[in-house]
Amino acid sequence: MPVLDHPVLRALRGLPAVPRLGLAVVPGGVGLAVPQGRWGVPTDDPAGLLGALESEFAPRWTWWSAASTLGRTAPVHLARCHDLAAVHRVVEGGHREDPGAVWAAAQGLPLPPPLSRRPAAAHGTGLLDLDGASDAGDPVAQDGTMAPAWADGRAFDTDSGERLDRAARWAALALEVAAAQDARLAALPDRRAAPAGPPLPVQTGYAESAAAALAVELSRTGLPLDRTTAEEIVGAAVGPRPADEAAERRARAARDSLVREHLGPGGEGVDLRNPAQVLAALRGLGFDVPDTRAHRLERLRDAHPAVAALLLWRKAERLATTYGYPWLDEHVGSDGRLRGAWSSADAAAGRMTAQAGLHNLPAELRPAVAAEPGHVLVRADLGQVEPRVLAAVSGDPGLVAATRDADLYAPVAAALGADRPTAKIAVLAAMYGQTSGAAGEALRRMERAYPRALAYLRAAEDAGREGRDVRTYGGRLVRISDLAPAEPGAATAARGRFARNAVVQGAAAELFKAWAATVRAGLAGTGGRIVLCLHDELLLHVLEPDADRSAALLESALQQTASRWASGSGVRFVADVSVVRRWSEAK
Repeated sequence: MPVLDHPVLRALRGLPAVPRLGLAVVPGGVGLAVPQGRWGVPTDDPAGLLGALESEFAPRWTWWSAASTLGRTAPVHLARCHDLAAVHRVVEGGHREDPGAVWAAAQGLPLPPPLSRRPAAAHGTGLLDLDGASDAGDPVAQDGTMAPAWADGRAFDTDSGERLDRAARWAALALEVAAAQDARLAALPDRRAAPAGPPLPVQTGYAESAAAALAVELSRTGLPLDRTTAEEIVGAAVGPRPADEAAERRARAARDSLVREHLGPGGEGVDLRNPAQVLAALRGLGFDVPDTRAHRLERLRDAHPAVAALLLWRKAERLATTYGYPWLDEHVGSDGRLRGAWSSADAAAGRMTAQAGLHNLPAELRPAVAAEPGHVLVRADLGQVEPRVLAAVSGDPGLVAATRDADLYAPVAAALGADRPTAKIAVLAAMYGQTSGAAGEALRRMERAYPRALAYLRAAEDAGREGRDVRTYGGRLVRISDLAPAEPGAATAARGRFARNAVVQGAAAELFKAWAATVRAGLAGTGGRIVLCLHDELLLHVLEPDADRSAALLESALQQTASRWASGSGVRFVADVSVVRRWSEAK
């Protein structure tokens, strides 16, 4: 049956509007739901059906999680969504995002014990195994909690007809939870100076949902990597690919010897992978250092050949052990794409994270991140985003004025009567709660110049010290109570610093994801894709003729996002945008 003549489309056409559409994807079909009805739809082409529904109705798709929905169908661009797991993390904070926890929170029930999904192998026949599924019954138990078989997915381990009926019920239940989450988001305070459009926490929920969809797309699309260049970089640092374990041990010993020869008598016995032994060796050379951190040793690079050799060794060791030949073999596909699983939010402040080294790729390997033939990379990096976010969330008039400069640290330096490096230290000390040495003096200057911004940060720090949860500007709950119990001394101080930074870093993550969601929408239909979200940086892979348009999109999307997210604040947000062939070419 042609998609355009599908019975579900005909049924939806009879409704006044389809603002929301519940969705569940299962083997053999999909479950769909609107408040007026639900359908279990058998199809071998769920992406085709969803694409037709998207084109005709453009609903806000509502699902339990992007991973369990989009991850089970072929790529299809669905513009607007409500991801129950993502919104739950905003409203409730914490680590849990499973259906049982999401349902309980929406119903105002206590958090249920975690349930583990049994591996398919444990069922013998996998998805068609009826063990534990035939008695799934209603998704809601008599006590109002979610039935375990639905919470852990066993309800769908049944024959195709019943599975599709349950998928439709699952989609309908998603709509019920979404309504409760919408009410919770709308009840949270909108902290903008001049609210515009939906309440900011509601917009946060939408952006977090879009980021969850983007995370699935990033996992699937991958980062274009020139494998030949990558192997050349690795080879230059650690030598050719070892033929066997013996060759690998010889290469490792050769790298070690380049450091040990500078350590003097006894250097041959130093285990370079043991920080305590390296620290003792450095002290034996006369360096009174508290640890062997790279930033500390960099200042001593020219003081002794051993220090320079050790720093070079560390880079080579990292390539050899973490980003070497085995890493390339495991994570780079035959299509030249580096892939790893993405998450739309970590458990703390809400930053996007990735596996397979995507978030920690060494600078040495950036030349290997290269556009494919006929394409270019368009890179944008938010400039000084956390200080600008602090200005927006605190409303400090002096700091707001400083954001109007392309280099925020220049007017801050003038206000503090200091040079630019000191001004930067002062701003970072304020956000991260550093109080000792030069940072402490710089922080005292910040207190005098920007009292409202510092009062905002102190309030968050006080909450953290007392074990009270905090919410970001956009509404995300940061659970301080989940950290170690508050005790006098260092533990309490650490909680305070965590909260102090979380209200800035978390808000910056929300702004970034709202920006990424706007860019994602602007790329729809162009063939361009977001291929990397790195803290404050977006990397696009687009067709060469679309380079200028994509660069303009990054700029306009930032201004659109800022006008909604920080409306009335007067804060200026800036981005450095460049079109390059290789990531390393971006400034």
